[in-house]
Amino acid sequence: MSAETTPSASAAQRLLITLSVMLATIMQALDTTIANVALPHMQGAMGATQDQISWVLTSYIVAAAICMPLTGILSARLGRKRLFMGAVIGFTLSSMLCGAAQSLEQIVMFRLLQGVFGACLVPLSQSVLLDTYPPEKHGSAMALWGVGVMVGPILGPSLGGLLTEYYSWRWVFYINLPLGILAWFGLVAFLPETETNNTRRFDLLGFLLLALGIGALQMMLDRGQSLDWFASREVILEALLAGLGFYLFISHILTSRQPFMEPAMFRNRNFSVGLIFIFIVGIILLATMALLPPFLQNLLGYPVVDVGMLLAPRGAGTMVGMLLVGRLSGRVDERLMIGAGLLLTCGSLWEMSGFNLNIAAFDVVRTGVVQGLGLGLIFVPLSTLTFSTLAPRYRNDGTALFSLVRNIGSSIGISVVVTYLAQRTQINHAAFADYINPFSLALRHATELGAYDIQSTAGLAGLSRELNRQAATLGYLQDFRLMMWIALCAFPLLFLLQPSNRQLRNAAVVTE
Repeated sequence: MSAETTPSASAAQRLLITLSVMLATIMQALDTTIANVALPHMQGAMGATQDQISWVLTSYIVAAAICMPLTGILSARLGRKRLFMGAVIGFTLSSMLCGAAQSLEQIVMFRLLQGVFGACLVPLSQSVLLDTYPPEKHGSAMALWGVGVMVGPILGPSLGGLLTEYYSWRWVFYINLPLGILAWFGLVAFLPETETNNTRRFDLLGFLLLALGIGALQMMLDRGQSLDWFASREVILEALLAGLGFYLFISHILTSRQPFMEPAMFRNRNFSVGLIFIFIVGIILLATMALLPPFLQNLLGYPVVDVGMLLAPRGAGTMVGMLLVGRLSGRVDERLMIGAGLLLTCGSLWEMSGFNLNIAAFDVVRTGVVQGLGLGLIFVPLSTLTFSTLAPRYRNDGTALFSLVRNIGSSIGISVVVTYLAQRTQINHAAFADYINPFSLALRHATELGAYDIQSTAGLAGLSRELNRQAATLGYLQDFRLMMWIALCAFPLLFLLQPSNRQLRNAAVVTE
């Protein structure tokens, strides 16, 4: 047995390895959302336009997505420990450079480097924990891993808002320095190295085709809303390149002798179903986080710091759900926990679809905790079932693909809900405007009570603002309902997953 599989490690060594890889995971997961709330401050400091400053996010997302599939081949060639340590060093140093950037060009370039080095941190941490813990403890291991992966993006806006408000936008990047140093020392001291495989050939053509598809898709999703989607030649070109890249990549791996990704791992039913499932989870996770901050700030009037505090309990709910799953792992069928999580998530989204402009802060916190608890109950058992029957040699590639699909789901989810919000707001505005006429009884009563003065320009402007406000509010509620239906679509997938007891019995005969 190689050093890649270390289930015989002592409990103390497992704990130290877990802490080390979790620090790296949290550091990377935080950076997916922590910079979002600081963008307006960066825009002012750099003298950039709204479209230009968005490249701070785009460069990171695209670079991470393109480089994530390289995790498997690089860990085979370099060794997983060397790759992990190098990625932590590179991510930490590029974070420092982002914080010290003096121009838009510099920060975009350094964010690009951050994405390159950070791409393999989450897949490697998952692979390390799966190999460090024996199969019967994979549920507990995935619970610990999931805390960093799921809670990081949820707490990112809260932490970013506090750092930006009381210090500077640069501290959203400097915060990575202590985490990076501790993670690196832990990896050096406790993580065993894996055997290298210099015979594995790097399929350059396969990687370039996949990179073309992923890069073009991410660019289309990120730029589509601002360019009015397919009314733009750029978006049409990116869509064509994405389709062409994915088509040629699939054709290539099915015909190549040594493909970039082995098609054999997709024959594992739990792995393939798990990828579809995590894609849906990705849509729900960050799409909600993309909608709630502007809803609370623009329509309910909360300042940015208070928004962060209202969203923080969502992360606490997720953490409680994951720790609960860790205790129930091996005792309760994972599919039941996933089903319970879906019900909680759908219930919270249904309740959010009934929000209004007079809701209390407690309503936001309560629905957030319930949704966080649901996502926590889904993510951990799903991660466990997805990899329970996959041959160990596919784990590095499999975990990279698992994280990549989740990220693509998040990108698509954000693009869909933002576009749907804009469209529904326009439709709602047009529908509401039909009732603004001299024959409207409600308007006549409002005028008689002095709420509006339709005889003055200021009164008409106030009426228009209220119309826009109500149209946008209904648009948000319709978005929440859309996500509820998306979550419901995941229920049939539960019947395609094999239960854990059958997986454990079959684990010994899975094709190596």
